[in-house]
Amino acid sequence: MRSRLARVAIHALTGAILSALYVAPALAQDRTGEDIQKLQAIEVTGSRIKKAEVEGQTPVLTITSKDIEATGLGSIGDVIQRLSVSGSSLNTKFNSAGNFGFPPDGGGVGSGSTTISLRNLGAKRTLILVDGLRWVNESSASGVSAAVDLNTIPASVVDRIEILKDGASSLYGSDAIAGVINIITKKKQDGLGFHVYGGDYSTGDGKTWSGNISLGGSTDKFDFFMDISRFKQNGISSDDWAQSRFPVPGAGLAGGSSATPFTRYLFDTPNGEDFGGLCADGFCNITANGVSPMQSFPDGFHHFGTADRFNFAPYNLLLTPQERTGIFAQGTYHITDHVNFTLKGLYNTRDSTNQAAPEPIFLGKQFCAARDLCYNVGVDATNPYNPFGFSLDASSPDFGLGRRPVEGGPRVFKQKVDTKYYTAGFNGDFSFSDHQFFWDVNYVNSSNDARQTVNGTYNIRHIMNALGPVDQCTAPCVPLNLFGGPGTITPEMLNYIQFVENDHSTQDLEVWTANISGNLFQLPAGSLDVAAGYEHRKLDGSYTPDAVVVAGDSNGVPSGPTQGGYSVDEFYLELNAPLLADMAFAKHLDLSVASRWSDYSNFGNTTNNKFGLRWQLVDDLTLRGTWAEGFRAPSIGELFGTFSRFDAQLIDPCGGNVTPNCEALGVPPGFTQNNPQISIITGGNQDLKPETSTSLTLGAVYSPSWAENTGWSQRVDFELTYYKLHVDDAILAPDAKTQLDRCVATLDPLFCTGITRAANGSIDGFNNTLRNLGRIDTRGYDLGVNWVGPEWSWGHVGANWQLTYTKDYSAVASDTGAAEPRGVGVEVADSGIPKYRSTLSLNWGLADWSASWTMRYISHLTESCGGSDNGYRDFPTCRSPDAGPIVDSSGPSGLNRLGAVTYHDLRVSWKLPTRFDMSISGGINNIFDKDPPVCISCSLNGYDASTYDLPGRFTYVEASVKF
Repeated sequence: MRSRLARVAIHALTGAILSALYVAPALAQDRTGEDIQKLQAIEVTGSRIKKAEVEGQTPVLTITSKDIEATGLGSIGDVIQRLSVSGSSLNTKFNSAGNFGFPPDGGGVGSGSTTISLRNLGAKRTLILVDGLRWVNESSASGVSAAVDLNTIPASVVDRIEILKDGASSLYGSDAIAGVINIITKKKQDGLGFHVYGGDYSTGDGKTWSGNISLGGSTDKFDFFMDISRFKQNGISSDDWAQSRFPVPGAGLAGGSSATPFTRYLFDTPNGEDFGGLCADGFCNITANGVSPMQSFPDGFHHFGTADRFNFAPYNLLLTPQERTGIFAQGTYHITDHVNFTLKGLYNTRDSTNQAAPEPIFLGKQFCAARDLCYNVGVDATNPYNPFGFSLDASSPDFGLGRRPVEGGPRVFKQKVDTKYYTAGFNGDFSFSDHQFFWDVNYVNSSNDARQTVNGTYNIRHIMNALGPVDQCTAPCVPLNLFGGPGTITPEMLNYIQFVENDHSTQDLEVWTANISGNLFQLPAGSLDVAAGYEHRKLDGSYTPDAVVVAGDSNGVPSGPTQGGYSVDEFYLELNAPLLADMAFAKHLDLSVASRWSDYSNFGNTTNNKFGLRWQLVDDLTLRGTWAEGFRAPSIGELFGTFSRFDAQLIDPCGGNVTPNCEALGVPPGFTQNNPQISIITGGNQDLKPETSTSLTLGAVYSPSWAENTGWSQRVDFELTYYKLHVDDAILAPDAKTQLDRCVATLDPLFCTGITRAANGSIDGFNNTLRNLGRIDTRGYDLGVNWVGPEWSWGHVGANWQLTYTKDYSAVASDTGAAEPRGVGVEVADSGIPKYRSTLSLNWGLADWSASWTMRYISHLTESCGGSDNGYRDFPTCRSPDAGPIVDSSGPSGLNRLGAVTYHDLRVSWKLPTRFDMSISGGINNIFDKDPPVCISCSLNGYDASTYDLPGRFTYVEASVKF
């Protein structure tokens, strides 16, 4: 029924607009100068009304193509992530693929993607548009994401980027809670252009190349632009930087894995024999002394200790390699002076790689989660390589085995992502009774198709067969040797237990839109402007893991298939009414009102409103404010994502510190945590409700006339914005570490439900699926200053300063009233919210030369080192008294302070004196070689890759020419 109504609405509104095409010439009058100005009206992000004067209407930050080039970066996502308004988000410095598992949002890992989070509210609450139309969400063959991968949009096709720092669901619909990023593409170009770029990091490899060829032109009837681009980025090994060579900086092998090439064994001996003290009280916690086809027991073994742990860090990557190829074209055909037809298409393909250490083989209740097959896998006494002479019983709560099969090589995750995006539409203008109207109708069809191939993973069912009774291990089964040390797993054994994993995910988006705007009639203070429109969207997504994974036979991270979709029909109306004009202290006073009604196929309907006031007191000073309602529908992954697992780096507060509360939870005396990773079960929830929000912005724009065309200034602009955002029914999973700590501290079922322990005390079940957790609140200020100096004999100088001050951020569960750990000045879960983020750029130009110096400041953060009685609090990094309160009078603080960082970037350009438009540029980012601060809690590489630059300088050169 809804789809039929959608088609009727589309045809009705489209027909009404198109019918105006035939009457427009008859209604059009000879254009005066005022009419020409109206024809030059444009639409700026934050309003659907096209106007010739838009300055100060909304808090919009604009980045031009020249600004993008000046950063020396090859991805528009990397450029936006450096802005002060941006928060922590995914990028190609993240090496996590399937090795840690799936985050609890149903969206998958997003390997190779770059996403944007405005106001620290997450990428799924930031709406991405391209030329005012929605872009398809990312795919990386590991889930169904709610975010857009900006690596699917080549930087060479971007004309400018408009960032609306305000909620805008009333104008653009779902997801526009934190703000809107509208990427405006190039529509035309005069002639042929070439651009080449090359750069390299001082740390490791990381060489980066890119190039593009563009062609454009214009005639009286046709404008077009075409671009073919290529981007290649080499990887950097974690072994190339001292801070990332161990799992936890400064901890040595203490943060290493229990799964080692020499195998760790935990088991109870028959009849409680201690084997000469090797297995005290009949319990063995041992590893082999050296390499041989079969170790002798007990002489060939010793107690397992920290020095025996496996350092998996050098196998990881600081920077993931990636190659992208893009083909983009769009054209506009002028059917008449008032009617245009537009067509646009993009094909982008991405090949990216992540890498992790050889996949560990864990067996038994000491290491495996209860729902995993390995939980019930032991070693039979008849296995020809078993040195113990008795079976290692999987039913024993004390049994555990960890082997790192280095013979099989590292895990290599390769993604291939194909993005297709096509739009077609008509647009134009017409006049009626001296009132001008602008209209457009558009159709979008887009998709992301991702395939991932994983090498170096294992079939746990085949491992079970190969370790079982030898008379049952018949071809193709090959008995497995997990006991001899590195090099003793033969190629024949590997051929049986390894498999190549193939995963697949898709995202599809189809959109119909129709919009009209213009002025209805004159009021005493000016014209009443209006915009109205309709939008129909259909979204589908799926994730299909390898059949071995679906069957539960993969030794790696388990996950299930996901498939779902929904559609939505929306109508919106926006009005802008001038209340006062040309009065004392009210040169202009305008009221704007917008409302959007949305009808979802799976949720019903919702209405979201927005009110804005713009008060231009005098020529120099404008005040503005908005209040808006917001809305975000749960994504396909959040709704339909089936179970998966995330292997979180968690310190069990009961490990080595069995308190009465721990005993009440079933933890026996003397319990120690054998593995720093605890398996968390994640997944979607079809009972989720949509998120709702309210936002308030208050601001001022001051452009003093006393600073115009003076001896020291051509122009100075000051902009100050206060923002306050409140989100209800926020879709989140509780922070696992915080939930575990609160469970142990309080024994409250609200925290403990879903956490189960085996008889030995280890956690064998941890449910962390999504729910409408509660509310999120944040507020702060943006300050912007732009100065353009006069023309001096020694050059032209300018400066731009952008500062974001985040005053508060909190996420509070509605059922418990407990706050999540994320907050201002806190580093947690590989992300941080600095109190201050600032960028200052100084620019100079003289004749054919130009230069810029940019300083990027990030204020300090503080992280927990794992508690007062365990974790890494005793390491030197966590002994800084200025990081926080001291745990006790003689002990460390238990906190690590990530000091403030300032990066300096230099760029110089020269426009060659040739008959062609040719320029050469070069630069150094992080010219003073500032390293990111040490992070103890971060998953990989000892630093927060979502907040800080890679270690070392990045030097680049580029050249462009246009004919």
